[in-house]
Amino acid sequence: MSATTPMTESRPAAVRVLAVLLGVTALAAASVEWLNWYYAEDGGYPLFVRTAWALLRSMLFLVLIFHLWRGRHGAAPFGLILAVTTLFALARLVVPKQGSPTVPGVIGFGVVAALCITVVVLLYRSASVQEYLARPKLRWWISRDGLTRKQMPPRPQVPGWVLTTRVAVFSYSALMLVACVVAAGRLFDGEITLLPLVVGWFVFALLVSFVALFLSIFLVKGKRWVRLQLVLMTLLVLLVDLPLCLLLLGVDGLVRDGGPLLVAALLALWGLWRAGRNGHFVPAAQRSTNQPGPATTTATR
Repeated sequence: MSATTPMTESRPAAVRVLAVLLGVTALAAASVEWLNWYYAEDGGYPLFVRTAWALLRSMLFLVLIFHLWRGRHGAAPFGLILAVTTLFALARLVVPKQGSPTVPGVIGFGVVAALCITVVVLLYRSASVQEYLARPKLRWWISRDGLTRKQMPPRPQVPGWVLTTRVAVFSYSALMLVACVVAAGRLFDGEITLLPLVVGWFVFALLVSFVALFLSIFLVKGKRWVRLQLVLMTLLVLLVDLPLCLLLLGVDGLVRDGGPLLVAALLALWGLWRAGRNGHFVPAAQRSTNQPGPATTTATR
């Protein structure tokens, strides 16, 4: 088939089912979050902030559907991080400070957990989905023959564990900002002396987002020095965020807001280790001599 031959971009049934499943998951998560808010009796300002953030996170499933529909390689790690953080966000909403969770909340959490697990399994275990995410992309072109679609030259695939680390690192700032906004509620109660801590926490979270963006560029390129920088940044984030959660939000806040950040950090470190084990941080010249040829390089995940 020539480069200018019109082609149709058919999507496998598994991809269409997964897209519908993602929409159902977003709707189910938002419904459970609203039900929990409806039944809650002692939530107050912290529950309001966490519920608002959880509802915004549910909308990210729509972004994931877009990435999946376009066949982007980053859909799988994005879905993994989104599923894990959604479950943690939902768990901290369902479990009250005192007493037992409501029955609708427990049932809803079970439904969302089953949906998230199914999404992750399809993203990583479905051969049809994996093949669709790795296939060459089609683009519209205007030529003498009219409007046609042709296959774009294949790009080197970024390993999945590298993308997992990248998405996990990007989540640091958002998770810290949620905890910081929850802690800001104490300022409204008259504890003005905590203002420097809250402002410093907020500024630190913003700085982390810029540093993560900078380092992620070199992470994708396979620079060896970036591994140490990401590990140090992750440890610094944990050393700053977890004590602040304990100091300003108590043990309850440490579990509800520090727990998701700890899980994201562990996923980032695990992804770095797996990527290094698979040779992503080996110099390009050495990788080219160790691998059979270009076809294998572009197909390897």
